[in-house]
Amino acid sequence: MGSGGKHRGALRGKGPTPKAEDRVYHKAYREKKQKERRQFADPRLAAKRRAAKFTSDADDLVIGRNSVLEALRVAVPSKELYIASRLEADDRTREIIKLAGQQGLHILEADRLEIDRIARSHSHQGVVLKVQPYEYSSLSKLVDKATTWHSNGGPAPLFVALDGVTDPQNLGAVIRSAAAFGASGIILPERRSASVTAAAWKVSAGAAAHLPVARVVNLNKAIDALHEQGFYAIGLDGGGSAMIGETGFEKDPLVIVLGAEGKGLSRLASEKCDVIASIPISGRVESLNASVAAGIALYATAHERQ
Repeated sequence: MGSGGKHRGALRGKGPTPKAEDRVYHKAYREKKQKERRQFADPRLAAKRRAAKFTSDADDLVIGRNSVLEALRVAVPSKELYIASRLEADDRTREIIKLAGQQGLHILEADRLEIDRIARSHSHQGVVLKVQPYEYSSLSKLVDKATTWHSNGGPAPLFVALDGVTDPQNLGAVIRSAAAFGASGIILPERRSASVTAAAWKVSAGAAAHLPVARVVNLNKAIDALHEQGFYAIGLDGGGSAMIGETGFEKDPLVIVLGAEGKGLSRLASEKCDVIASIPISGRVESLNASVAAGIALYATAHERQ
């Protein structure tokens, strides 16, 4: 007679035999554990683990004494300051530590090997600043804030849109000029464009803390959306049909669209603009830097509004 299935579980196999290094009673298992302990105690690997704990590929790092000092002076939003142990102090490092303490940053001491791992470079001079990622606004929030300010007696909304500007220092200079001449915000495309990094923060001299920046998936569609809300678009290009400041749109809700130096505006962005304006320059110079052109255009618009 059969068992009636009562011992069916006992007939099942237990799978393949574990490897020797996975059997706790085997000599290979003890050798494996000893090897892991030796690797864990290796100072180089330990420094690498500690550095990986505090950093990631998404971190924006400022390295070098001068760069870190400039970033702290303009109050770039930061997380931690790393100082190499037994660092030879000078006036810069003393001011760096003082500013970091005033701004409430975590000041961490690390050995030279850890600093190399964190900075991913050997030219850090013993000082590394980890910067917080910039918080972008949305285009709708930018428009709502600007129109509310205008309805309460403020100036007409004025945005600056950058088409293909990839240099963060140019972006920082544009932000600084926009804040100086009363612009309402900056519009950036997500692709093929500079981001608000620590380099842009430094060049903006802190203006990035006061002027909102929006990132959009498609700049041309963003211009269309602004058109639907009563905005006009002026594109800057050397072969424009009007002079900047004399287009007739300066006192209206406006977006000034700038292209990169050399390439200029893209064809699609040019087609979205209501008028293409130019800046009169000497024939010995082919084009202006994007940040310089932005400053001139913003000054001309502000002067016309006044």
